Amino acid sequence: MRRAALLVAAALLAACGDKPAEKKGAPPTLITTTQAQVMPLEIGERTLGTLEAVNDPKIGAEIAGKVVKVTARAGEAVVKGQLLAQIDPTDAGHQVNADSGEVARLEALLLQQERVLARQSELVQKNFISKNALDEATAQRDALKNQLASARARANLSRNALDKTRVVAPLAGIIETQVVAPGDYVKVGDPLFRMVSNARLRANLPFPESAAARLKIGQPVRLSSPLSPGEAISAVVEDIRPTVGDGNRALEVIARLDNPGPLKGGGSVDAVVVTGAREQAVVVPEQAVVLRPAGKVVYRIAGGKAAQQVVEVGSKQRGLIEITSGLRGGETLALDGAGFLSDGAAVNVKEMPKTAAPPAAPKPQ
Repeated sequence: MRRAALLVAAALLAACGDKPAEKKGAPPTLITTTQAQVMPLEIGERTLGTLEAVNDPKIGAEIAGKVVKVTARAGEAVVKGQLLAQIDPTDAGHQVNADSGEVARLEALLLQQERVLARQSELVQKNFISKNALDEATAQRDALKNQLASARARANLSRNALDKTRVVAPLAGIIETQVVAPGDYVKVGDPLFRMVSNARLRANLPFPESAAARLKIGQPVRLSSPLSPGEAISAVVEDIRPTVGDGNRALEVIARLDNPGPLKGGGSVDAVVVTGAREQAVVVPEQAVVLRPAGKVVYRIAGGKAAQQVVEVGSKQRGLIEITSGLRGGETLALDGAGFLSDGAAVNVKEMPKTAAPPAAPKPQ
């Protein structure tokens, strides 16, 4: 029995020696592919900026008095000329009546003096009175004219003071802060309201000092905001501050937005200042470019294998990135799954649905 068991064991060992164990490699990585495209591309400087309302007036009292009525509240939209508050107009109204009465009195005296002067002119021509009497009447007429002009000026001032008791909106916008309340006594210059209008905004865009040579007044700016996802809003570089910020060493660029749409003052924006354009730029989707020890690379796909290609990149625009070195256009590259590849890795290309269309290429605007 023991001899038979030894013979069986020897046969099994011989069989194992005839067929060595097979080594299994890593399974192919499932990926999708894209092609490097050649197209016109805007070249720009990208940054994150903040929005500021150009028109945000602080409305103060222009006359002293007690506030008798407030007709606008914080958060309310108002139109230009709309009444916001009323200051007691009693004293100003009395002054208007007094000044108007003085104007009327002097107008009557001047009219009478003009008649006297006309009669005396006739008498002088007939030698019934001396010319001295005519000169005296003329002087009285001129004095009344000057008094009337002063009275009319005072009447205009009193009417302006009465108008100032009505606090009105200087422009269309939104009441951001209401400071005053009915019953408050205000002096000239005391704050009453703060308004804001989003009809025209400014974007404050910080850039590094190295970008100064490429930035110029008048360049177009493309803005995007969380308030309008997927929508590009156009602006123009209005000003470039002449000094660099002390705290952040940043160069500040001011962009003007004449039609800001849904954007609001105080919000944040992603901005690209368009500094130029390339007619023949090689671009690929951003996710096709991955970081490896060799630098930024893409994976060219051919014969079921991935070949690593080191590239240099340039501007980004709407999900695409410019390849300035390493590709010529038309190459098939790994897209989804590129981050899991290595040089020479086996791949399994997933067929895209026939109804799916590649992303539209951006055009310079």
